[in-house]
Amino acid sequence: MKRFISITAILLLLALVCVGVVGFNLFRDNAIKQYFATMKPPATTVSTVVVKPSDWTPGVEAIGTVRAVRGVDLTVETSGIVKDILFHANQKVPVDSVLLQLDDAVERADLVAAKAQSVSDRTALERALELQRRGVGTDATLDTAQAAASASAAQVNKLQAVLDQKQLTAPFAGTVGIPKIDLGQYLSPGNAVVTLQDLDTMRVDFSVPEQQLPLLKIGQAVRLGLGGTGGGADMPFAGSIRGIDPKIDASSRLVSVRGEVANPDGKLTPGQFVQVRVELPQEKNILSLPQTALTSSLYGDFVFVVVPAKPAEGAPAAKPEEKPAAGADAAKPAADAKPADAKPAAEDAAAKPADKPAVDPAKPAAEPEKPALVLSQVFVKPGRRNDGMVEIIEGIKAGDEVVTAGQNRLFNGMSVAVDNTIDPSKSANQQAQQ
Repeated sequence: MKRFISITAILLLLALVCVGVVGFNLFRDNAIKQYFATMKPPATTVSTVVVKPSDWTPGVEAIGTVRAVRGVDLTVETSGIVKDILFHANQKVPVDSVLLQLDDAVERADLVAAKAQSVSDRTALERALELQRRGVGTDATLDTAQAAASASAAQVNKLQAVLDQKQLTAPFAGTVGIPKIDLGQYLSPGNAVVTLQDLDTMRVDFSVPEQQLPLLKIGQAVRLGLGGTGGGADMPFAGSIRGIDPKIDASSRLVSVRGEVANPDGKLTPGQFVQVRVELPQEKNILSLPQTALTSSLYGDFVFVVVPAKPAEGAPAAKPEEKPAAGADAAKPAADAKPADAKPAAEDAAAKPADKPAVDPAKPAAEPEKPALVLSQVFVKPGRRNDGMVEIIEGIKAGDEVVTAGQNRLFNGMSVAVDNTIDPSKSANQQAQQ
């Protein structure tokens, strides 16, 4: 009997232990679940911008190639051996300056002989004219003398032209390139000697789609930028449109356009790749955002708008304290007091100054707590783009606060904190200069 009671006690003890372990595990799991259910992640810091109407300068953007307004590859007109090179690379030469001299010894000798013959024929002509004037000369003799004098003068001019071809001169003022010939080299007609480029004024050739052709006209302002930059600040070269091709290319549906740009500092080089922007008339009251604020997806383009959290989404409101305040305790007896006792109390309060003011004027007032902020995903309809900005046609209104950075880790309804000390739309150098 005693043994049975001992076994029963042991079984009951084991059952209690099991129940306690199971209950503790259930209690722990429930507590962990409630903790994570009520725990809110910390607010994510984002940069924002307030939407407001602004002036918008639309434009037509394209890729162009720079060429000199006057630029040629100089060649010789006749064959010969290079005798003298009268220029060096990157030299600025005036118009009609001699750049190259070929060996012209034979031509000079022929020219001397032709000039001597021309003098002799001119003398014979004068003699024939004198005889004709005296009446002793014949017309045939005079005609022969005139023909011989004219032929001699023409021969002199021909040999002088041949002699001039032995020299290469600059057809206009400009900058020469690297010589492509050497002293003593034999040149044939058509051999390239050097390139000559007038770098003071440059032309840019570019193409635009046929849909944008009605927007262009002669004289419109054109801006050029180097490399992969864009925007007015990165397009320092200004010019205008000088020509628009009246024919559209049937294969590419593009229109060729030519502009001219001043190049006083020589920063533009013929053959250079540039970005071109044709500026159109300015428009007002356009809603635009930095392009970093716009996110594209399969469902459309959207932005994140920062809005105040609803009471249920924000921090829970503080519960009223169960213990009444001292003012409430003081007011209760006064309320319970009889009307006869209220009058002396009021008179004593009026006659006796307060021991301590309710508010200390020297102590600054506590700042009101800022409301919690959450994100609202808004789908928008983007329009034109310019200088890092994108036009928003539909979806937002003036005064909305839109996130400009960090969209890849944001979601709708997420709690955020705004910090605009860093502007992601500007480079580090631009922010350092501010």
